[in-house]
Amino acid sequence: QLQASGGGLVQAGGSLRLSCAASGRTFTGYTMAWFRQAPGKEREFVTSIKWNGGNTNYKDSVKGRFTISRDVAKKTVYLQMNSLQPEDTAVYYCAASSRVIYSTLGVSGAYGYWGQGTQVTVSS
Repeated sequence: QLQASGGGLVQAGGSLRLSCAASGRTFTGYTMAWFRQAPGKEREFVTSIKWNGGNTNYKDSVKGRFTISRDVAKKTVYLQMNSLQPEDTAVYYCAASSRVIYSTLGVSGAYGYWGQGTQVTVSS
């Protein structure tokens, strides 16, 4: 029901745009998020957006470089990533939750729907 795409290999300083296409159900009222997981590390919150109102939140290290947005008509959430750094290398997952609140935005267990992940590799 969530299909992530757009990952790839990019040099440091480059850009990528990830997409998360929703299908099979409506996510009206949901919080949509991107998480990432680097090898040997736990999955971590990157950013989120309210499907209805567009309220956004970002991990501190990506503020000013990453932008989350959504196209309601296309039922797609995007993650524009600029000024990519090697430490951004990870598998990126999109997720959706109807019950997450501000204090649990970064808790992966609060999200009931997950995409399959897309690999982002940033070379130095």
